[in-house]
Amino acid sequence: MSKIEEFRQIIEDQIRMLERPTRPEGLYDPVKYVLSLGAKRLRPALCLTSAALFGDFSAAVFPAIGLEVFHNFTLLHDDIMDQSLVRRNQPTVHEKWDSNTAILSGDVMLIKAYELMAKSPVGVLPQVLEVFSKTATEVCEGQQFDMDFEKTTDVTEDGYLDMIRLKTAVLLGASMKIGGILGGGSLRDCSLLYKFGQDIGMAFQLQDDWLDVYGDQESFGKRIGNDILTNKKTFLLITALNRLESEPKKELLDWLERKEYLAEDKIAAVTRLFNEAGISEITQKKRDDFFFRAIENLEKVGGNKEIRIELQTFAHELMARAR
Repeated sequence: MSKIEEFRQIIEDQIRMLERPTRPEGLYDPVKYVLSLGAKRLRPALCLTSAALFGDFSAAVFPAIGLEVFHNFTLLHDDIMDQSLVRRNQPTVHEKWDSNTAILSGDVMLIKAYELMAKSPVGVLPQVLEVFSKTATEVCEGQQFDMDFEKTTDVTEDGYLDMIRLKTAVLLGASMKIGGILGGGSLRDCSLLYKFGQDIGMAFQLQDDWLDVYGDQESFGKRIGNDILTNKKTFLLITALNRLESEPKKELLDWLERKEYLAEDKIAAVTRLFNEAGISEITQKKRDDFFFRAIENLEKVGGNKEIRIELQTFAHELMARAR
């Protein structure tokens, strides 16, 4: 078993054993529910792996769980804002209970995340809390940008990249940096780990955008073209809007505004317009730029060579599975 898989199992076991109040049930049952929905536990596992790069990972266990609780808190509140009905093939908390319950249960999850983060050793606690608090703020900023983008077609490629950096990638970077701090890594190594995690997060999100249009439906695990049907602001759509000439851009905007259409017609038409603008190649190049920059930074990190190689292998496998 790889170290990352071993750490995933440790996190899973620790979450099951996590002491939590049971009353009032209306507050804590949703927390137990959302933490039991079969997540990949990627962020806490990477936190423990980063700590293990430099020695004993045990000091990182509770903060790593805090990262997972925080991540699930953000998903719970995002689902309310997006009015999502399903999360990990199960009803969302606000759908299973109601929005007020979901808001309050999310609030107590955020408090619990800080409680777990505060279990860091006293000597590094200020550093850990600084990284965590900055990241928590950035995730909220990213969500606000995402909501703002839904109301306009005037979004730049750089604006979109900054949004996904804040909403998604910074938490991966922070997970690795916090793990490095707790494991005793140098400031330089912890900074490099942050850059690696953030850039892998960027590459993965761009790959996800690309796969929704150009992936194999069976391998991707969800319907191809769903982002097109929902007018989701992805890197592909934003780049097309910014690069298409007048007439094809007008056609794309028309598809975005239509209320009635056959799904296969819209997917085919928008994909054709993407192809005209070379969007597939542009997206893949941007994705690869982030990915290879991430690998370059990881190669500069000190610590246990075998674990560093495992992180590199993990990064390659993450992108390969997404393909």
